[in-house]
Amino acid sequence: MMNQKRNAVVLGVTGGVACGKSEVGRILREMGFSVCDADGLAHDLMKKGSSVYQQVVNHFGMDILSDDGEISRSILGKIVFENPAELTVLNGLVHPAVRKNLEDWIENVRLQNTDAAALVPLLFESGMNTMNWDAIVCVSSSEDLVSRRLEKRGFNRAEAKLRVESQMLLAEKEQGSNSVIPNVGTLKELEESTRKIVNRIKAKRVL
Repeated sequence: MMNQKRNAVVLGVTGGVACGKSEVGRILREMGFSVCDADGLAHDLMKKGSSVYQQVVNHFGMDILSDDGEISRSILGKIVFENPAELTVLNGLVHPAVRKNLEDWIENVRLQNTDAAALVPLLFESGMNTMNWDAIVCVSSSEDLVSRRLEKRGFNRAEAKLRVESQMLLAEKEQGSNSVIPNVGTLKELEESTRKIVNRIKAKRVL
């Protein structure tokens, strides 16, 4: 009898602000997944000299630049999270480039038959839920825990509220996803939930 071949899975991992996407990414790496962080990708695409950098500076002006000429994420973040219209503009400048890079990355990992996951906070908001994922997984947490995590990151209550409200409701992200990973307990519990859900998804990929 021939051995069954397992097709690798490519996951889109999303969730709310401070829900634990990065921790899930770490767990997936330990499981042998290739992991791409869309936030890190966006940051790289906005570096000095890139076309995205120039478009962002053209719109928001030189005041968003640090002393080294790079875009200051803190200055830009304060502008866009206090003005939803400006956040829409920024996303319109950055998301197409992020999507193109993610599509190329997905094509590459599929050619290699490698288990892979992309951490995409704004997966639904950007329309990237229509990309070639085998499953979309939402990392979820409670409002109280999210607030506490954001405060630990240095955001005051008002800033934390703006960050949360800039995204789609967590319940809507959960509803649009194939699976939900709860992050309301210990890191060990998060790891157990992640492994259980991901292994269930992988089991369905045997041909």
